Amino acid sequence: MFVRIFIHRPVLAIVVSLVIMIAGGLSILALPVAQYPEITPPQIQVQATYTGARAQVVEETVAAPIEQQVNGAET
Repeated sequence: MFVRIFIHRPVLAIVVSLVIMIAGGLSILALPVAQYPEITPPQIQVQATYTGARAQVVEETVAAPIEQQVNGAET
């Protein structure tokens, strides 16, 4: 029944669609965007230098403790 009304009265269909679009545009202003959670997770970048050490020593003394602390960090 609604389809028949909008097919026979295209101006009515245009007016209804414009009213819906304007109502949607105005409702964007009322959305509480500040209360939404962050979409992207926080990123942490760490740079460490251990001069003269082998890769295994750097992994055990620098990388592993940093990784444990970062994985347990509150976000």
